[in-house]
Amino acid sequence: MQQRIQAAVDEIGTVLLGKEQQIRLALCCLIAGGHLLIEDLPGMGKTTLAHALARVFGLDFNRIQFTSDLLPADILGVSIFDQQKGFTFHPGPIFRQMILADEINRTTPKTQSALLEAMEEGQVTVEGETRPLPSPFFVIATQNPVSLAGTFPLPESQLDRFLMRIGIGYPDPKAERALLERSAELDRGDMIKQMMNVDDLNEMRSAANRVILSPLLLDYVQRIVAHTRDNEAFHFGLSPRGSIAVVRAAKAWAFLEGRQHAVPEDVQAILPAVVEHRLRAGTDGDGRTGSALAHRLISEVDVF
Repeated sequence: MQQRIQAAVDEIGTVLLGKEQQIRLALCCLIAGGHLLIEDLPGMGKTTLAHALARVFGLDFNRIQFTSDLLPADILGVSIFDQQKGFTFHPGPIFRQMILADEINRTTPKTQSALLEAMEEGQVTVEGETRPLPSPFFVIATQNPVSLAGTFPLPESQLDRFLMRIGIGYPDPKAERALLERSAELDRGDMIKQMMNVDDLNEMRSAANRVILSPLLLDYVQRIVAHTRDNEAFHFGLSPRGSIAVVRAAKAWAFLEGRQHAVPEDVQAILPAVVEHRLRAGTDGDGRTGSALAHRLISEVDVF
């Protein structure tokens, strides 16, 4: 299985050059059963990563372009009256196994909130009736930094639904040179091969759930969580959902590394992606960013 996973990572790497760490984090999030938020400047490869991940697993994929005039019904669906059948529900674009919520912070908070139930419970309630979503159900949302014009910051309740937040970052010189040399080629995303299927994904999720967490490792996670709640550097601490997210992601990362038990390095590998969008600097935070706070946890909290 590890060879197939690496082959899938390499396949995605043919269109997202030099970003194996980001690809593996996205794959970790998918295996952990969470949802992924990708935040970066326009043109960095956010959408490319989402398309490639869907193609590699052969997932039923849909892209929703979030704009300022998008309404919740445009995402969830609506009932339309037919003289022969009466009111008939027409499912919205969210009824797919994998959703790309592109530029999610360019729409209003009301429309953003349409995703809350779907991401948390795998279902949507429209006009008083609850309808299940396909399984697996995975949301990749992209957003531009809030400093850019025309953006609406995601509220904490929405951010907390994302298991991970990652950035793509600029390519290194070697990768960028390769991009420039093939800039005249057609879109290579259409050339991505399917390497796995839904059954393989379910098997990987089951294997990740079986990864063993020792009491000492859980003690380490609890010390990290307690540090965010007790230290004035943090405006507020990690919620129970946040601490569970750390455990789920660490187990998935350990599985990707080919281990049947998790180690502190697994927790440290995923910690910035899992907690930095959940943390805010407190009274003595000195304007630290979420990323700086996450790395502070790694350096200040003892492993044993």
